[in-house]
Amino acid sequence: MDKENYKNGKLKYEVYAEELAKLRSELLKLQYWVKEKQLKVCVIFEGRDAAGKGGVIKRITAPLNPRTVRVAALAKPTEKEQTQWYFQRYVQHLPSAGEIVIFDRSWYNRAGVERVMGFCSDEEYWEFLRTCPDFEKMLIGSGIILIKYWFAISDGVQDKRFQDRNNDPLKRWKLSDMDLLARSKWVEYSKAKDIMLEHTDTSESPWYVVNADVKRHARLNCMTHLLSKIDYQDLTPDPIELPPLIVDTDYERPSINNQNWVPAIYGENPFDS
Repeated sequence: MDKENYKNGKLKYEVYAEELAKLRSELLKLQYWVKEKQLKVCVIFEGRDAAGKGGVIKRITAPLNPRTVRVAALAKPTEKEQTQWYFQRYVQHLPSAGEIVIFDRSWYNRAGVERVMGFCSDEEYWEFLRTCPDFEKMLIGSGIILIKYWFAISDGVQDKRFQDRNNDPLKRWKLSDMDLLARSKWVEYSKAKDIMLEHTDTSESPWYVVNADVKRHARLNCMTHLLSKIDYQDLTPDPIELPPLIVDTDYERPSINNQNWVPAIYGENPFDS
């Protein structure tokens, strides 16, 4: 893209908004295609805390039908789930035919936060790395289109985003205890990520790394890449002819004074119509 579209190394907002609108239009086409062809699409978003995964997911899902495209963001496992086969609680969230499921963190928790924070044993950790490629090979063999993204940010950018969250009351909820602990474990997370890629970046199920230091760029690059991974056609339905609105003039409606209207702090409450 031409240099005049950038300011201080960042895509200008008006250009970003225009490109985002184009990509969302294409995502709608992809959604229709997935539903019509009964595809099963599973997209995994992983990366460091504050890497911007949630922002990308919001931009992807905002214009789409939540009945076709849904997000799986699992809480920490329950006592019962801790006794199950590790992959079991994730399997139930996998896509059925005609669905796209986006995992906001996934079974790769074991290779990241569980490993670094000591929430799993060495045996459990290495067993995961050994069996994960086979698990994903089974998913792909069953017809699931599996796409994996790792969002990479520099330590300086992560620190700035943590500071921004801490200083903004509307964002402070995003700071978790794990985020605070992660600040002292940057190197450990780097090692865990490198080992994870070494064992699970396979030809059948590769990792795609997104440079996430600039949010606007990361969002557009990821969305563009996602669209490129599925060969789709435009099946957007044509506008339908709406039937005429039938008004029953013999029906007398009750008085609006009998209804509990929300106070019109903005604008006015409508008259009976």
